Amino acid sequence: MGVPGPEPSDERLAASAAAGDEPAFEKLLQRYQARAYRLCYRLLGPGGDPQDAVQEAFLQVFRKLPSFRGESRFATWLYRIVTNAALMQRRSRGRRPAESLEGCLPRFDASGTHLATPDELQAAARVEELLDRRTLAEKALEGIERLPDAYRAAFVLRDLEELSTAEVADLMGLEPAAVRQRVHRARLMLRGYLGELAGVKR
Repeated sequence: MGVPGPEPSDERLAASAAAGDEPAFEKLLQRYQARAYRLCYRLLGPGGDPQDAVQEAFLQVFRKLPSFRGESRFATWLYRIVTNAALMQRRSRGRRPAESLEGCLPRFDASGTHLATPDELQAAARVEELLDRRTLAEKALEGIERLPDAYRAAFVLRDLEELSTAEVADLMGLEPAAVRQRVHRARLMLRGYLGELAGVKR
């Protein structure tokens, strides 16, 4: 009995699919369907329809495959299409959170000194201990839902999907420094939001 050969790369499957090989496209779907759904769920939040966004994204992938030139990894190219499909659905819903998390950013006085006391800053770092795990998970999802779109996409892709900063920059058409700045601000907003829930001042 022969030993199975190595699995074909995404790029090789994409080239075959672009040439009309339906089984190759099906294999790509199998590889990325669960990850695409998870990404859409995280970007859309509880009120979205991740399955609909995934279907729209894969329809676009199928149509655009002939234009894939391998200039970036196939996964990065696909994530860009999935992210755009999710954000497009979000915008079409016309629904915005009642209050942005911008107000949860740390506050400083004119000299640049943090307005929170040392005890409050220490408590903010222990939010996980102040909220039980289930509540923390639920509130974190609510917080992500309330992040401005640009910050949410960067945060989800970098911290939750664990793409590299360079991959997120390529995917979002940004400089790596801009990605780092957006992710940093998203983390600060979420930390401030969760800290407020735990009774911690900023």
